[in-house]
Amino acid sequence: MFDNLSDKLNAVFKKLKGRGTLTEKNIEEGLKQVRLALLEADVNYRVAKKVISDIKERALGQDVMDSLTPGQQIVKIVYDEFTTMMGDEHEALNFGGATPASIMLVGLQGSGKTTTAGKLALFLRKNGRKPYLVPVDVYRPAAIEQLQKLGSQIGVPVFPSTAQMAPVDICTEAVRSAINEGCDTLLIDTAGRLHIDEELMAELEAIKKSIKPSEILLVADAMTGQDAVNIAESFDKRLNLGGVILSKMDGDARGGAALSIKAVTGKPLKFIGVGEKTTALEPFYPDRMASRILGMGDTLSFIEKAQEAVDIKKAEELEKKLRKNQFTLEDFMDQISSVRKMGSIKELIGMLPGINKKQLAGMNIDDREFVRIEAIINSMTPQERRDHAIIKGSRKKRIAMGSGTTVQDVNKLLKSYTQAMKVVKKFNKGGLRSLKNMLPF
Repeated sequence: MFDNLSDKLNAVFKKLKGRGTLTEKNIEEGLKQVRLALLEADVNYRVAKKVISDIKERALGQDVMDSLTPGQQIVKIVYDEFTTMMGDEHEALNFGGATPASIMLVGLQGSGKTTTAGKLALFLRKNGRKPYLVPVDVYRPAAIEQLQKLGSQIGVPVFPSTAQMAPVDICTEAVRSAINEGCDTLLIDTAGRLHIDEELMAELEAIKKSIKPSEILLVADAMTGQDAVNIAESFDKRLNLGGVILSKMDGDARGGAALSIKAVTGKPLKFIGVGEKTTALEPFYPDRMASRILGMGDTLSFIEKAQEAVDIKKAEELEKKLRKNQFTLEDFMDQISSVRKMGSIKELIGMLPGINKKQLAGMNIDDREFVRIEAIINSMTPQERRDHAIIKGSRKKRIAMGSGTTVQDVNKLLKSYTQAMKVVKKFNKGGLRSLKNMLPF
C-alpha cells in the first residue's frame, strides 16, 4: 500500500531539494508529477485536483518557513495538505445514546465485515469496553458460525443467533441479552450483498430504526479503490454513516480510497485493517498516514505497538537480571515473543523514519527465524535454559531433533546468545548507567 506513491513523491522532492529557490516554474513541474502520482494511486480526480491547487497556492505564497530549504518547504506543505485531505485528526468511536451502545457494521458481501467485527471487539476490550458480538447475517452460509468461532478465539461473548430468526428480532433481543451479560457495547455484524440493492438497504434501515445505534460504520474493501468511495456515498445517503473502516489495507491496493474517502464523502476513516490476525486493526490517524506516505516513518504507532506488547513488570525484572548477568535463554525467548506480538519485523522497521521501500526490500529478514529459535529453546530442559554451558554434543542433537532443526541451527542460537551476554557484561562493567546517560530520553 502506498509504496509506488511514496517512491514517486520522494523522486519529486529529491529534484526540488537541488533547487536554490522555489519558482513558479519548478513548482509546477514538481506538482505535475505529484498529480500524476496521486491519480495513479487511484485518488479521486476532484480530490487530486483540489489538493494540488492548495499545495501550489501555499508554495507560491508566503506560507513557508525561513529555516527550511525549498525541498523541505514542499515536503512540509504536501504533508499538511495530505493530512487535511484525510481528515486532520483521528475521530474516535461514538458511544453516545442508549445503553448499551450499539455499533452497526454494514457493507457489501466479501468486504470483511465479520472478521472486522472480531478485530474491533478485541480492540474495544483492550481499551476497557465490554463488547458483545451480534451475528445478524442469516443468509450467508456459516456466517453466524464464523462470528461465534471468532468470539470464542478472542474471549468475547456472542449472541446465539439462528438462521431462522429475523434480523430485527436478533438485534432487539441482543440488546436485552447484552445487559444480562454485563456488556456495554454491541457490535452488530449485518448481512451484505454482492451489490447495493433495495432489499439490503430496507433491512439495514429497519435495524437502525429498531435499536437506534450510536454509530453506523461501513466496512469497505481497500482493494476496490474508488469503488469503496462510491459505495460509501451510497450507504451514507440511506443510513447516515458515522465513519468508514477500510479492510485489506495490507494488500496490493494503491491506496486511493484511504486518501479520498473523507474528502469525497465527508465521513472519517476511523480504522484500517492491516492483516489477517485479530490484532491487525489500527485506528486511522491522518497525520501518521501522511508521514508514512512521505517516507517520514510512523514513530508514534511503533511506540504504541511496543507499549501493548511489553509487560512493564517483566521489563523491570529483566533489567535486574541484566544487571546481575542472569539473563537466561528462557528470558531470551520471552523477549522474542514480545517482539513477535508487535507484528512483522519488516512492518515495524518500515515505521521508522528514513527507511524506504528499497531499503526494506534489501533486508534479509525472515520472521520464521523467530519460530525456529522458539522451537529450539522449547526443546531444551529447564536446566539447559538456565545454564547454556551444559549443552554439549549429545544434548545439541536431542534439541535439534526435538525442534525439527539442525545442530548447526542450535549452535547458531547459542553463539548469538553468548555474544549478546558478552555485550551485556561489558555494559555492566562500565555500568548500564553509562549507557543510560548516552540515551536522548
